[in-house]
Amino acid sequence: MTRSGAFCPRCGDAIESDPTERPGQPDAHDPDSVLCDACYFEEFDLVEAPERIEVRVCSRCGAVHRGNRWLDVGAEDYTDVAIEETSESLGVHLDATDVSWQVAPEQVDRNTIRMHATFSGVVRGTAVTEEVVVPVKVSRQVCTRCGRIAGGSYASTVQVRARDRTPTDDEIERAEAIAHEIVADMEATGARDAFVTEVGEDDDGVNIKVSTTNIGKQIASRIVGEFGGSFSDSETLITEDEDGNEVYRVTYAVRLPPYRPGEIIDPEDDEGPVLVRSVQGNLKGTRLKTGDAYEASFEAGDAPDARRLGDQSDGVETTLVAIEDDHAVQVLDPETYETKSIPRPDYLDADAETVPVLKSRAGLHVLPSDEADEINDE
Repeated sequence: MTRSGAFCPRCGDAIESDPTERPGQPDAHDPDSVLCDACYFEEFDLVEAPERIEVRVCSRCGAVHRGNRWLDVGAEDYTDVAIEETSESLGVHLDATDVSWQVAPEQVDRNTIRMHATFSGVVRGTAVTEEVVVPVKVSRQVCTRCGRIAGGSYASTVQVRARDRTPTDDEIERAEAIAHEIVADMEATGARDAFVTEVGEDDDGVNIKVSTTNIGKQIASRIVGEFGGSFSDSETLITEDEDGNEVYRVTYAVRLPPYRPGEIIDPEDDEGPVLVRSVQGNLKGTRLKTGDAYEASFEAGDAPDARRLGDQSDGVETTLVAIEDDHAVQVLDPETYETKSIPRPDYLDADAETVPVLKSRAGLHVLPSDEADEINDE
């Protein structure tokens, strides 16, 4: 007589224990749960595995396609990706407990990885082990983002120009760097629609084409924030989408100020040249005759009427001969080596042996030294 009083419905052998009391078993209404161990394990599979797994990767950027979208995984090779895809595709029988597994990838060729997965667990009190081999095929394609980049897709253009001059190389390089920084920041948040399509320089400045209007506006705003000036935007209708909605491209026209920090200008107000310090809002600077602060009127803003005299980098060192009084000093003319009496600004160091000067059509003037600039910045 059996302890459970039950018989296997398949082979007729007595069942030694009550199937409803077996750990990890479904209830007795499940046909398999009332089978004897021999019949149960005869058709038992610990692991359910697909015959093959395909991993779609972008041949350009390395992104992996999962579900209905592309994801940047940052993988140097796709072994880890294959392991993850395999683990998500394998199913372990519900009756198994204390399940553990390990996988050994085998690189067959550039596009094929054979995954050797070994599972172990406990079923009906019996330790079971099963090994499955799943080939993983790496299918190299082009993701949506890279396809758009290759196709020259863009939604906005940032045109960087300057009033009454051409942007400097430093300004152009910084504008390009700002564009790539903003795109990189957005990519770091998972925004795969963020990219720079094209950067083109011409005689007037630089044109930066980007993937979205939002990115274009951010670039224009940050350039103006760093260099001053202003920007405007204009829309151009290019097409209609499949729903009949109008699709526009936006051009952001950045206009940098006519003067740059470090330039020396003469506002022609009979108070002497000015070393430009800032062009954010109203132009601000330092008078070279006195060292007093200068600020353009509200109406003039960042573009007061003035003559360009040079740049602070044009200054040359010359000998400080003597201090005449609170308002004048004697220096050697760097071209004629004659002693000349010139205005004494309050930033001049009376103990210095040499001072930087600029000779221009407005005369000879002492420039702030690097140390004086640091004090003024503080």
